[in-house]
Amino acid sequence: MQRINKNVVLALLTLTSSVFLLFQLYYYKYYLSPKEVFLLQLQKRILLSKAGLALQHTLISSPLPVTSTSSNGAVFSKVKGSQSGQDGIQWHVIKKFLGLVSSHNVPVYLIDPLVLGLIQKDFEQLSSSSDGMSPECKYLCAPRDFTTFALLDKTWKHEVSLVRAAEKMGFRWLKIQNKDPRLEGMDDLSGIEIPLHYIFKLAAHAIHLVVFYERSGNYVWHGPLRLKQNIDRKFVPFRKLHFGRYPGAYNKPEVLQLSIDDLKVQIPKNLSQFLEEMSHSRFLECRYREARAFFQLYPDDASLDAVEFRKKAKALLHLAALTLNNLGVRFWLSSGTCLGWYRQCNIIPYSKDVDLGIFIQDYKSDIIPAFQKAGLPLKHKFGKVEDSLELSFQGEDDVKLDIFFFYEDDDHIWNGGTQAKSGKKFKYLFPKFTLCWTEFVELKVHVPCETLRYVEANYGKDWKVPVKVWDWKSSPSNVQYNGMWPVDEWDDVIQVY
Repeated sequence: MQRINKNVVLALLTLTSSVFLLFQLYYYKYYLSPKEVFLLQLQKRILLSKAGLALQHTLISSPLPVTSTSSNGAVFSKVKGSQSGQDGIQWHVIKKFLGLVSSHNVPVYLIDPLVLGLIQKDFEQLSSSSDGMSPECKYLCAPRDFTTFALLDKTWKHEVSLVRAAEKMGFRWLKIQNKDPRLEGMDDLSGIEIPLHYIFKLAAHAIHLVVFYERSGNYVWHGPLRLKQNIDRKFVPFRKLHFGRYPGAYNKPEVLQLSIDDLKVQIPKNLSQFLEEMSHSRFLECRYREARAFFQLYPDDASLDAVEFRKKAKALLHLAALTLNNLGVRFWLSSGTCLGWYRQCNIIPYSKDVDLGIFIQDYKSDIIPAFQKAGLPLKHKFGKVEDSLELSFQGEDDVKLDIFFFYEDDDHIWNGGTQAKSGKKFKYLFPKFTLCWTEFVELKVHVPCETLRYVEANYGKDWKVPVKVWDWKSSPSNVQYNGMWPVDEWDDVIQVY
Protein backbone atom coordinates (compact mmCIF):
# COMPACT_ATOMS: atom_id res chain seq x y z
CA MET A 1 0.00 0.00 0.00
CA GLN A 2 2.87 2.31 0.86
CA ARG A 3 4.51 1.52 -2.51
CA ILE A 4 1.36 2.42 -4.44
CA ASN A 5 1.11 5.73 -2.61
CA LYS A 6 4.73 6.51 -3.39
CA ASN A 7 4.24 5.85 -7.09
CA VAL A 8 1.18 8.07 -7.11
CA VAL A 9 3.11 10.86 -5.45
CA LEU A 10 5.99 10.53 -7.92
CA ALA A 11 3.57 10.51 -10.83
CA LEU A 12 1.83 13.62 -9.56
CA LEU A 13 5.19 15.38 -9.11
CA THR A 14 6.24 14.47 -12.63
CA LEU A 15 2.94 15.59 -14.11
CA THR A 16 3.00 18.88 -12.20
CA SER A 17 6.57 19.62 -13.28
CA SER A 18 5.75 18.84 -16.90
CA VAL A 19 2.72 21.11 -16.95
CA PHE A 20 4.71 23.91 -15.33
CA LEU A 21 7.54 23.66 -17.87
CA LEU A 22 5.11 23.54 -20.78
CA PHE A 23 3.48 26.69 -19.45
CA GLN A 24 6.92 28.35 -19.27
CA LEU A 25 7.67 27.52 -22.89
CA TYR A 26 4.32 28.82 -24.05
CA TYR A 27 4.41 32.02 -22.02
CA TYR A 28 7.94 33.03 -23.00
CA LYS A 29 7.95 32.08 -26.66
CA TYR A 30 7.71 35.79 -27.54
CA TYR A 31 10.59 36.85 -25.27
CA LEU A 32 13.23 34.14 -25.77
CA SER A 33 15.43 33.60 -28.79
CA PRO A 34 15.11 30.30 -30.74
CA LYS A 35 18.33 29.09 -29.18
CA GLU A 36 17.03 29.69 -25.68
CA VAL A 37 13.73 28.00 -26.47
CA PHE A 38 15.65 24.98 -27.71
CA LEU A 39 17.64 24.87 -24.46
CA LEU A 40 14.47 24.99 -22.40
CA GLN A 41 12.89 22.23 -24.48
CA LEU A 42 15.96 20.11 -24.00
CA GLN A 43 15.87 20.83 -20.30
CA LYS A 44 12.22 19.83 -20.18
CA ARG A 45 12.99 16.43 -21.69
CA ILE A 46 15.70 15.88 -19.09
CA LEU A 47 13.39 16.88 -16.27
CA LEU A 48 10.56 14.66 -17.52
CA SER A 49 12.87 11.66 -17.22
CA LYS A 50 13.30 12.23 -13.52
CA ALA A 51 10.89 12.18 -10.60
CA GLY A 52 10.70 13.22 -6.98
CA LEU A 53 14.10 13.96 -5.49
CA ALA A 54 15.75 13.17 -8.81
CA LEU A 55 13.85 16.14 -10.31
CA GLN A 56 15.36 18.48 -7.71
CA HIS A 57 18.80 16.98 -8.27
CA THR A 58 18.50 17.71 -12.02
CA LEU A 59 17.54 21.34 -11.38
CA ILE A 60 20.56 21.86 -9.15
CA SER A 61 23.27 19.93 -10.96
CA SER A 62 22.33 20.22 -14.66
CA PRO A 63 25.16 21.78 -16.75
CA LEU A 64 22.53 23.34 -19.02
CA PRO A 65 21.13 26.83 -18.38
CA VAL A 66 18.61 26.64 -15.55
CA THR A 67 15.55 28.71 -14.85
CA SER A 68 14.88 30.81 -11.77
CA THR A 69 11.55 32.26 -10.73
CA SER A 70 11.30 35.76 -9.25
CA SER A 71 8.86 36.79 -6.52
CA ASN A 72 6.45 38.12 -9.13
CA GLY A 73 6.45 34.93 -11.15
CA ALA A 74 8.78 36.02 -13.96
CA VAL A 75 11.11 33.29 -15.21
CA PHE A 76 14.60 33.86 -16.57
CA SER A 77 17.11 31.58 -18.22
CA LYS A 78 20.83 31.98 -17.94
CA VAL A 79 22.44 33.71 -20.94
CA LYS A 80 25.06 31.86 -22.92
CA GLY A 81 28.58 32.26 -21.61
CA SER A 82 27.65 34.27 -18.52
CA GLN A 83 29.08 33.40 -15.15
CA SER A 84 26.04 33.37 -12.87
CA GLY A 85 22.28 33.13 -12.86
CA GLN A 86 22.21 36.77 -11.74
CA ASP A 87 23.85 37.74 -15.03
CA GLY A 88 21.04 36.07 -16.93
CA ILE A 89 18.46 38.00 -14.95
CA GLN A 90 20.14 41.31 -15.89
CA TRP A 91 20.14 40.44 -19.59
CA HIS A 92 16.50 39.39 -19.57
CA VAL A 93 15.37 42.47 -17.65
CA ILE A 94 17.14 44.70 -20.19
CA LYS A 95 15.63 42.71 -23.05
CA LYS A 96 12.13 43.05 -21.65
CA PHE A 97 12.62 46.76 -21.01
CA LEU A 98 13.87 47.36 -24.56
CA GLY A 99 10.91 45.41 -25.89
CA LEU A 100 8.59 47.51 -23.76
CA VAL A 101 9.88 50.89 -24.94
CA SER A 102 10.14 49.71 -28.54
CA SER A 103 6.49 48.65 -28.57
CA HIS A 104 5.55 52.14 -27.39
CA ASN A 105 7.92 53.94 -29.80
CA VAL A 106 9.95 55.43 -26.97
CA PRO A 107 13.55 56.02 -28.19
CA VAL A 108 15.91 55.39 -25.28
CA TYR A 109 19.69 55.17 -25.40
CA LEU A 110 22.21 53.54 -23.10
CA ILE A 111 24.18 55.91 -20.84
CA ASP A 112 25.36 53.46 -18.20
CA PRO A 113 29.05 54.38 -17.67
CA LEU A 114 30.10 50.87 -16.66
CA VAL A 115 28.60 49.26 -19.75
CA LEU A 116 29.71 52.07 -22.07
CA GLY A 117 33.25 51.73 -20.75
CA LEU A 118 33.25 48.05 -21.69
CA ILE A 119 31.74 48.80 -25.11
CA GLN A 120 34.32 51.52 -25.77
CA LYS A 121 37.15 48.99 -25.52
CA ASP A 122 35.61 46.88 -28.30
CA PHE A 123 33.86 49.68 -30.19
CA GLU A 124 35.53 49.11 -33.56
CA GLN A 125 34.82 45.40 -33.44
CA LEU A 126 31.19 45.93 -32.45
CA SER A 127 30.72 48.63 -35.10
CA SER A 128 32.04 46.38 -37.86
CA SER A 129 29.94 43.39 -36.82
CA SER A 130 26.48 43.24 -38.37
CA ASP A 131 24.87 41.01 -35.75
CA GLY A 132 27.01 41.73 -32.66
CA MET A 133 26.87 38.02 -31.67
CA SER A 134 29.54 36.88 -29.24
CA PRO A 135 30.22 33.58 -27.48
CA GLU A 136 29.31 35.11 -24.11
CA CYS A 137 27.23 37.87 -22.56
CA LYS A 138 30.10 40.31 -22.15
CA TYR A 139 28.60 43.78 -21.74
CA LEU A 140 25.03 43.71 -20.48
CA CYS A 141 25.84 40.96 -17.97
CA ALA A 142 28.53 42.92 -16.14
CA PRO A 143 27.74 42.65 -12.39
CA ARG A 144 25.68 45.62 -11.18
CA ASP A 145 22.35 46.39 -9.51
CA PHE A 146 20.94 48.52 -12.31
CA THR A 147 21.40 49.63 -15.92
CA THR A 148 20.95 53.27 -16.93
CA PHE A 149 19.19 54.57 -20.04
CA ALA A 150 18.30 58.09 -21.15
CA LEU A 151 15.20 59.58 -22.74
CA LEU A 152 14.68 62.98 -24.35
CA ASP A 153 11.49 64.42 -22.93
CA LYS A 154 10.15 65.78 -26.20
CA THR A 155 10.18 62.30 -27.77
CA TRP A 156 7.70 60.82 -25.29
CA LYS A 157 4.25 61.92 -24.12
CA HIS A 158 2.48 58.64 -23.27
CA GLU A 159 3.57 57.77 -19.77
CA VAL A 160 0.33 56.08 -18.63
CA SER A 161 0.23 53.44 -21.36
CA LEU A 162 3.92 52.63 -20.91
CA VAL A 163 3.80 52.11 -17.16
CA ARG A 164 0.61 50.05 -17.41
CA ALA A 165 2.28 47.79 -19.94
CA ALA A 166 5.35 47.61 -17.67
CA GLU A 167 3.17 46.46 -14.79
CA LYS A 168 1.65 43.72 -16.94
CA MET A 169 5.16 42.50 -17.72
CA GLY A 170 5.95 42.25 -14.01
CA PHE A 171 7.87 45.50 -13.54
CA ARG A 172 7.47 47.59 -10.43
CA TRP A 173 8.16 51.24 -11.15
CA LEU A 174 8.90 54.52 -9.45
CA LYS A 175 8.74 58.10 -10.73
CA ILE A 176 10.78 60.95 -9.24
CA GLN A 177 9.72 64.47 -10.18
CA ASN A 178 10.48 68.02 -9.12
CA LYS A 179 9.99 71.65 -10.12
CA ASP A 180 10.78 72.65 -13.70
CA PRO A 181 13.76 75.07 -13.52
CA ARG A 182 13.10 76.23 -17.09
CA LEU A 183 9.98 78.03 -15.85
CA GLU A 184 11.71 79.81 -12.99
CA GLY A 185 12.59 83.46 -13.34
CA MET A 186 12.88 86.78 -11.60
CA ASP A 187 9.09 87.20 -11.39
CA ASP A 188 7.99 83.97 -9.78
CA LEU A 189 8.61 80.27 -9.23
CA SER A 190 6.19 78.27 -11.32
CA GLY A 191 5.90 75.29 -8.99
CA ILE A 192 5.12 73.04 -11.97
CA GLU A 193 6.70 69.62 -11.52
CA ILE A 194 8.17 67.48 -14.27
CA PRO A 195 9.35 63.83 -14.28
CA LEU A 196 13.12 63.62 -13.81
CA HIS A 197 13.80 59.92 -13.24
CA TYR A 198 11.99 56.60 -13.65
CA ILE A 199 13.06 53.31 -12.15
CA PHE A 200 11.67 50.02 -13.47
CA LYS A 201 12.50 47.04 -11.29
CA LEU A 202 12.06 43.37 -12.13
CA ALA A 203 13.39 40.59 -9.90
CA ALA A 204 16.85 41.60 -8.69
CA HIS A 205 17.67 44.16 -11.42
CA ALA A 206 16.49 47.70 -12.07
CA ILE A 207 16.43 50.01 -15.08
CA HIS A 208 17.21 53.64 -14.28
CA LEU A 209 15.64 55.88 -16.94
CA VAL A 210 16.96 59.45 -16.83
CA VAL A 211 14.83 62.13 -18.51
CA PHE A 212 16.78 64.82 -20.38
CA TYR A 213 15.30 68.22 -21.24
CA GLU A 214 16.43 70.72 -23.84
CA ARG A 215 17.28 74.16 -22.47
CA SER A 216 17.76 77.56 -24.05
CA GLY A 217 21.55 77.37 -24.03
CA ASN A 218 21.42 74.69 -26.76
CA TYR A 219 22.15 71.79 -24.42
CA VAL A 220 20.30 69.03 -22.57
CA TRP A 221 19.86 68.87 -18.80
CA HIS A 222 18.81 66.27 -16.26
CA GLY A 223 17.63 67.01 -12.76
CA PRO A 224 18.72 65.62 -9.39
CA LEU A 225 17.18 62.54 -7.83
CA ARG A 226 15.58 63.87 -4.65
CA LEU A 227 13.51 61.35 -2.69
CA LYS A 228 10.31 62.55 -1.06
CA GLN A 229 9.11 61.22 2.27
CA ASN A 230 6.66 58.67 0.88
CA ILE A 231 9.24 56.92 -1.34
CA ASP A 232 10.60 53.51 -0.33
CA ARG A 233 14.31 54.13 0.13
CA LYS A 234 15.03 50.43 -0.15
CA PHE A 235 13.47 50.16 -3.61
CA VAL A 236 16.95 50.32 -5.18
CA PRO A 237 20.39 51.39 -3.87
CA PHE A 238 19.74 55.05 -4.74
CA ARG A 239 23.17 56.23 -3.61
CA LYS A 240 24.82 54.06 -6.24
CA LEU A 241 22.88 55.59 -9.15
CA HIS A 242 25.30 57.35 -11.49
CA PHE A 243 22.86 60.08 -12.54
CA GLY A 244 21.00 61.75 -9.74
CA ARG A 245 23.24 63.08 -7.01
CA TYR A 246 23.56 66.36 -8.92
CA PRO A 247 21.83 67.92 -11.91
CA GLY A 248 23.87 67.52 -15.10
CA ALA A 249 24.36 69.31 -18.41
CA TYR A 250 25.44 67.70 -21.71
CA ASN A 251 25.77 68.54 -25.36
CA LYS A 252 22.81 67.47 -27.45
CA PRO A 253 23.32 63.77 -28.11
CA GLU A 254 23.95 61.99 -31.38
CA VAL A 255 23.21 58.29 -31.11
CA LEU A 256 23.85 55.17 -33.15
CA GLN A 257 22.51 51.63 -32.92
CA LEU A 258 24.67 48.62 -32.18
CA SER A 259 23.94 44.96 -31.64
CA ILE A 260 25.27 44.21 -28.17
CA ASP A 261 24.93 40.77 -26.59
CA ASP A 262 22.28 39.94 -29.22
CA LEU A 263 20.21 43.03 -28.39
CA LYS A 264 19.75 46.17 -30.51
CA VAL A 265 20.81 49.09 -28.33
CA GLN A 266 21.18 52.84 -29.00
CA ILE A 267 24.34 54.41 -27.54
CA PRO A 268 25.99 57.86 -27.71
CA LYS A 269 27.83 58.15 -31.01
CA ASN A 270 30.98 59.58 -29.44
CA LEU A 271 31.54 57.37 -26.41
CA SER A 272 34.76 58.97 -25.20
CA GLN A 273 33.25 62.45 -25.39
CA PHE A 274 30.12 61.38 -23.51
CA LEU A 275 32.10 59.67 -20.74
CA GLU A 276 34.32 62.75 -20.45
CA GLU A 277 31.24 64.98 -20.27
CA MET A 278 29.77 62.79 -17.57
CA SER A 279 32.77 63.25 -15.29
CA HIS A 280 32.36 67.05 -15.49
CA SER A 281 28.61 67.42 -15.93
CA ARG A 282 27.53 68.89 -12.58
CA PHE A 283 25.11 71.79 -13.06
CA LEU A 284 24.22 74.76 -10.82
CA GLU A 285 20.99 76.70 -11.20
CA CYS A 286 20.90 80.45 -10.97
CA ARG A 287 19.69 81.52 -7.53
CA TYR A 288 16.50 83.35 -8.50
CA ARG A 289 15.10 83.42 -4.98
CA GLU A 290 18.20 85.16 -3.63
CA ALA A 291 18.29 87.47 -6.67
CA ARG A 292 14.73 88.61 -6.01
CA ALA A 293 15.66 89.33 -2.40
CA PHE A 294 18.68 91.34 -3.61
CA PHE A 295 16.57 93.49 -5.93
CA GLN A 296 14.10 94.22 -3.14
CA LEU A 297 16.95 95.90 -1.29
CA TYR A 298 18.70 97.34 -4.34
CA PRO A 299 16.25 97.95 -7.21
CA ASP A 300 17.60 96.98 -10.60
CA ASP A 301 18.83 99.67 -12.97
CA ALA A 302 16.31 99.72 -15.81
CA SER A 303 17.70 102.80 -17.54
CA LEU A 304 18.30 102.83 -21.27
CA ASP A 305 22.08 102.83 -20.74
CA ALA A 306 21.89 99.78 -18.45
CA VAL A 307 19.68 97.87 -20.85
CA GLU A 308 21.97 98.72 -23.77
CA PHE A 309 25.11 97.68 -21.86
CA ARG A 310 23.61 94.33 -20.87
CA LYS A 311 22.62 93.71 -24.48
CA LYS A 312 26.17 94.39 -25.70
CA ALA A 313 27.77 92.41 -22.85
CA LYS A 314 25.54 89.41 -23.58
CA ALA A 315 26.49 89.49 -27.27
CA LEU A 316 30.17 89.76 -26.33
CA LEU A 317 29.93 86.83 -23.92
CA HIS A 318 28.24 84.67 -26.54
CA LEU A 319 30.93 85.55 -29.10
CA ALA A 320 33.71 84.83 -26.60
CA ALA A 321 32.15 81.47 -25.68
CA LEU A 322 31.83 80.50 -29.34
CA THR A 323 35.44 81.43 -30.03
CA LEU A 324 36.89 79.59 -27.03
CA ASN A 325 34.66 76.54 -27.50
CA ASN A 326 35.81 76.26 -31.12
CA LEU A 327 39.39 76.24 -29.85
CA GLY A 328 38.55 73.64 -27.20
CA VAL A 329 39.63 76.02 -24.41
CA ARG A 330 37.84 75.61 -21.09
CA PHE A 331 36.83 78.87 -19.38
CA TRP A 332 34.50 80.19 -16.67
CA LEU A 333 32.76 83.36 -15.52
CA SER A 334 35.13 85.31 -13.29
CA SER A 335 35.30 88.51 -11.26
CA GLY A 336 32.33 90.85 -11.74
CA THR A 337 30.63 88.62 -14.31
CA CYS A 338 30.65 85.71 -11.86
CA LEU A 339 29.39 88.00 -9.08
CA GLY A 340 26.52 89.15 -11.32
CA TRP A 341 25.47 85.56 -12.01
CA TYR A 342 25.66 84.49 -8.38
CA ARG A 343 24.12 87.57 -6.78
CA GLN A 344 21.50 88.77 -9.24
CA CYS A 345 21.29 86.25 -12.10
CA ASN A 346 22.27 88.94 -14.56
CA ILE A 347 25.09 91.12 -15.83
CA ILE A 348 25.99 93.97 -13.46
CA PRO A 349 25.10 97.08 -15.50
CA TYR A 350 27.86 99.32 -14.09
CA SER A 351 30.70 96.77 -14.52
CA LYS A 352 31.53 97.93 -18.08
CA ASP A 353 33.26 94.68 -19.06
CA VAL A 354 32.98 90.88 -19.30
CA ASP A 355 35.40 88.82 -17.21
CA LEU A 356 36.47 85.24 -17.94
CA GLY A 357 38.97 82.89 -16.31
CA ILE A 358 41.15 80.23 -17.97
CA PHE A 359 43.61 77.82 -16.35
CA ILE A 360 47.08 78.51 -17.71
CA GLN A 361 47.51 74.87 -18.72
CA ASP A 362 44.62 75.41 -21.16
CA TYR A 363 46.31 78.38 -22.84
CA LYS A 364 46.71 78.16 -26.61
CA SER A 365 48.68 80.49 -28.85
CA ASP A 366 45.67 80.56 -31.20
CA ILE A 367 43.55 82.52 -28.71
CA ILE A 368 44.62 86.02 -29.79
CA PRO A 369 44.36 85.36 -33.57
CA ALA A 370 40.97 83.67 -33.07
CA PHE A 371 39.50 86.66 -31.22
CA GLN A 372 40.94 89.08 -33.76
CA LYS A 373 39.38 87.02 -36.55
CA ALA A 374 36.06 87.20 -34.68
CA GLY A 375 36.24 91.00 -34.81
CA LEU A 376 37.64 91.65 -31.34
CA PRO A 377 41.01 93.49 -31.55
CA LEU A 378 43.56 93.04 -28.78
CA LYS A 379 43.42 95.97 -26.35
CA HIS A 380 46.28 94.94 -24.09
CA LYS A 381 48.46 91.96 -23.19
CA PHE A 382 50.09 91.89 -19.77
CA GLY A 383 52.48 89.32 -18.35
CA LYS A 384 53.64 86.14 -20.04
CA VAL A 385 52.58 82.53 -20.15
CA GLU A 386 54.89 81.65 -17.27
CA ASP A 387 53.66 84.48 -15.04
CA SER A 388 50.57 86.71 -14.65
CA LEU A 389 49.23 86.49 -18.21
CA GLU A 390 46.20 88.69 -18.87
CA LEU A 391 44.47 89.55 -22.17
CA SER A 392 41.93 92.25 -22.95
CA PHE A 393 39.92 92.55 -26.18
CA GLN A 394 37.84 95.47 -27.35
CA GLY A 395 34.18 94.79 -27.95
CA GLU A 396 31.46 97.05 -29.27
CA ASP A 397 31.80 100.68 -28.13
CA ASP A 398 33.42 100.76 -24.69
CA VAL A 399 32.56 97.18 -23.65
CA LYS A 400 35.68 95.06 -23.29
CA LEU A 401 36.47 91.40 -22.66
CA ASP A 402 39.05 90.64 -19.98
CA ILE A 403 40.59 87.16 -19.81
CA PHE A 404 42.55 86.25 -16.68
CA PHE A 405 44.81 83.21 -16.64
CA PHE A 406 44.99 81.24 -13.39
CA TYR A 407 47.99 79.48 -11.89
CA GLU A 408 47.97 76.71 -9.29
CA ASP A 409 50.18 76.55 -6.22
CA ASP A 410 50.16 73.97 -3.45
CA ASP A 411 47.29 75.40 -1.43
CA HIS A 412 45.67 78.05 -3.63
CA ILE A 413 45.03 79.29 -7.17
CA TRP A 414 45.91 82.80 -8.33
CA ASN A 415 45.81 85.19 -11.25
CA GLY A 416 48.00 88.22 -11.84
CA GLY A 417 47.55 91.88 -12.60
CA THR A 418 49.92 94.48 -14.05
CA GLN A 419 49.94 98.29 -13.80
CA ALA A 420 51.10 99.47 -17.21
CA LYS A 421 52.56 102.85 -16.19
CA SER A 422 54.66 101.56 -13.28
CA GLY A 423 55.36 97.91 -14.08
CA LYS A 424 53.97 96.88 -10.69
CA LYS A 425 52.66 93.33 -10.36
CA PHE A 426 49.70 92.20 -8.30
CA LYS A 427 48.45 88.78 -7.30
CA TYR A 428 44.87 87.65 -6.51
CA LEU A 429 44.56 84.52 -4.36
CA PHE A 430 41.62 82.08 -4.51
CA PRO A 431 40.94 78.82 -2.68
CA LYS A 432 41.14 75.84 -5.01
CA PHE A 433 37.93 75.17 -6.90
CA THR A 434 36.34 72.93 -9.49
CA LEU A 435 34.08 73.88 -12.40
CA CYS A 436 30.35 73.37 -12.83
CA TRP A 437 27.96 74.20 -15.64
CA THR A 438 25.25 76.81 -15.39
CA GLU A 439 22.96 78.75 -17.72
CA PHE A 440 23.59 82.48 -17.94
CA VAL A 441 22.02 84.91 -20.43
CA GLU A 442 20.87 81.90 -22.51
CA LEU A 443 24.33 80.37 -22.57
CA LYS A 444 25.70 77.13 -21.15
CA VAL A 445 28.85 78.24 -19.37
CA HIS A 446 31.17 77.23 -16.52
CA VAL A 447 31.32 78.81 -13.06
CA PRO A 448 33.33 77.74 -10.02
CA CYS A 449 31.35 75.03 -8.21
CA GLU A 450 32.46 76.54 -4.91
CA THR A 451 31.03 79.87 -6.00
CA LEU A 452 30.52 81.44 -2.59
CA ARG A 453 34.15 80.88 -1.57
CA TYR A 454 35.28 82.21 -4.96
CA VAL A 455 33.16 85.36 -4.68
CA GLU A 456 34.09 85.97 -1.04
CA ALA A 457 37.78 85.67 -1.86
CA ASN A 458 37.43 88.44 -4.44
CA TYR A 459 34.80 90.69 -2.83
CA GLY A 460 34.84 89.85 0.88
CA LYS A 461 31.96 89.05 3.20
CA ASP A 462 30.04 92.12 2.02
CA TRP A 463 29.75 90.95 -1.58
CA LYS A 464 25.95 91.35 -1.43
CA VAL A 465 26.31 95.13 -1.17
CA PRO A 466 26.79 96.84 -4.57
CA VAL A 467 30.04 98.81 -4.90
CA LYS A 468 30.15 101.09 -7.93
CA VAL A 469 33.59 102.59 -7.28
CA TRP A 470 36.20 99.85 -7.61
CA ASP A 471 40.01 100.01 -7.72
CA TRP A 472 41.41 96.76 -9.07
CA LYS A 473 44.73 97.39 -7.27
CA SER A 474 43.31 97.86 -3.77
CA SER A 475 39.58 97.03 -3.56
CA PRO A 476 39.70 93.21 -3.94
CA SER A 477 39.92 91.32 -0.65
CA ASN A 478 42.45 88.87 -2.09
CA VAL A 479 44.93 91.26 -3.76
CA GLN A 480 48.64 91.18 -2.89
CA TYR A 481 51.56 93.23 -4.15
CA ASN A 482 53.78 90.93 -6.21
CA GLY A 483 56.88 92.97 -7.05
CA MET A 484 57.89 94.72 -10.26
CA TRP A 485 58.47 93.61 -13.81
CA PRO A 486 62.16 94.13 -14.77
CA VAL A 487 62.44 97.15 -17.02
CA ASP A 488 64.19 95.16 -19.74
CA GLU A 489 61.08 92.92 -20.00
CA TRP A 490 58.51 95.71 -20.31
CA ASP A 491 58.33 95.51 -24.10
CA ASP A 492 57.24 91.89 -23.79
CA VAL A 493 55.07 91.92 -20.65
CA ILE A 494 53.36 95.31 -21.04
CA GLN A 495 51.76 95.63 -24.45
CA VAL A 496 49.00 98.21 -24.94
CA TYR A 497 47.27 98.76 -28.28
